[in-house]
Amino acid sequence: MNFSETDIETLRHAILQRETTTRAVVESSINAAEKLNDTLNAFLQIDRAGALRRADEIDASGDAKQSLAGVPIAIKDNICVRGLQTSCGSRILGPYHAPYNATAIERLNAAGAIIIGKTNCDEFAMGSSNENSAFGPVRNPWDTERVPGGSSGGSAAAVASGIVPVALGSETGGSVRQPASLCGIVGLKPTYGRVSRYGLVAFGSSLDQIGIFGRNARDVAEVLKVIAGRDEHDSTTADVPVPDYTSEIGGDIKGARIGVPRDLFGEGLDEEVRASVENAIEAYRDLGAEIVEVELPHAKYCIAVYYIIATAEASSNLARYDGVRYGFRAEESNELRSMYRRTRDEGFGAEVKRRIMLGTYVLSSGYYDAYYRKAQQVRTLIREDFLKAFEKCDAIATPTTPTPAFKIGEKTDDPLAMYLNDIYTCTANLASIPGISIPCGLSNDGLPIGFQLMGTYWSESNLLRLAHAFEQAQPFTERPRITAH
Repeated sequence: MNFSETDIETLRHAILQRETTTRAVVESSINAAEKLNDTLNAFLQIDRAGALRRADEIDASGDAKQSLAGVPIAIKDNICVRGLQTSCGSRILGPYHAPYNATAIERLNAAGAIIIGKTNCDEFAMGSSNENSAFGPVRNPWDTERVPGGSSGGSAAAVASGIVPVALGSETGGSVRQPASLCGIVGLKPTYGRVSRYGLVAFGSSLDQIGIFGRNARDVAEVLKVIAGRDEHDSTTADVPVPDYTSEIGGDIKGARIGVPRDLFGEGLDEEVRASVENAIEAYRDLGAEIVEVELPHAKYCIAVYYIIATAEASSNLARYDGVRYGFRAEESNELRSMYRRTRDEGFGAEVKRRIMLGTYVLSSGYYDAYYRKAQQVRTLIREDFLKAFEKCDAIATPTTPTPAFKIGEKTDDPLAMYLNDIYTCTANLASIPGISIPCGLSNDGLPIGFQLMGTYWSESNLLRLAHAFEQAQPFTERPRITAH
């Protein structure tokens, strides 16, 4: 069996029917991770011993009936896993090993999933290309001279290359959907509060959400139904029933209303991306969906609003890294304030320092009202625009990214150009709504193109159903150049 192209349902059936063993599946995944890591740099840590031990426990029990029993999964390195190093792609955390599991990890473990390692990411999840990691950039398996997207690029590359069928990432402004689009896989950002943030290292606390990568919508649904739900450790999780996402994924979509905000298809959108997304929208029309035009008049302010709010929250959240309690500490500091300054200067990378300074500026006296307060007011208007649009439609379709994957180093000297990659994704984070990216084509250079669907609060079932319907009508069967087998 070729595990690198096997979905969760087929994998689980093979294990239950004893056509293979959990150990064989997990060992294949680990071998692939080790083989490809010099090329992709997708993993910061591979837990061979721990993963094989858990695999052997499942095989020895003779009971692999949990929903994810034996399924290998990779975890972004800003999500705490007990006993494994958590670096957030930064040197400032030093050798920190989490003494506890994130709630999402506890739920994955209870469902029998097997964590094979922690994946590379932009430092503290700040980036759109995965070039900001202190441990080097992740490379796109479709073209290793290009970025995989960020900040969850390691997880996306691991799924796209066939190392694992599913992986966890995190989203603050598009860090799951963007790399999913650039790597040719599915990426879901749930509604804010659908998945617990307990154990997710904070970047922007009102924006952050754990997300899921998979090669298809059904696999993403399998993971979501495990990790979603209320958590007493996270007061922002909502006490909203968790559906059986996989059982609701089928059926035709005739009569579904797909909203299209044409104003967002303007300047800056690559023509190949535009054509692929338009084709995806027409595919929904062919499936019996109604295509309706909607307006999001305040979406044009989303980049400015996002980079004010996200950096403000980051500057507060990252104040805790001072070299006193844990992590990296600068040497030869003879005075406390000097130690603080040197630790943070040497421990943080350039992009993180840029965002801390910007966030501190917009929160400072004299600028709070001019920038931060106004940004929060426009955020409310963006949220209201979406709610009004959803009165006319069930989901909104847009490109996920303005271009296919760009070359490593192409935008590192131009922060504004890099920030503009978030233009289609950050609105969902600002509005706290769910979004999913689905592959829909290839560019002339053979690079994946994705489109996204956004829905109203708690509408993940509908988004997954629409994504699955598109997959059935327009199967994306192309595979990257760098694969596990």
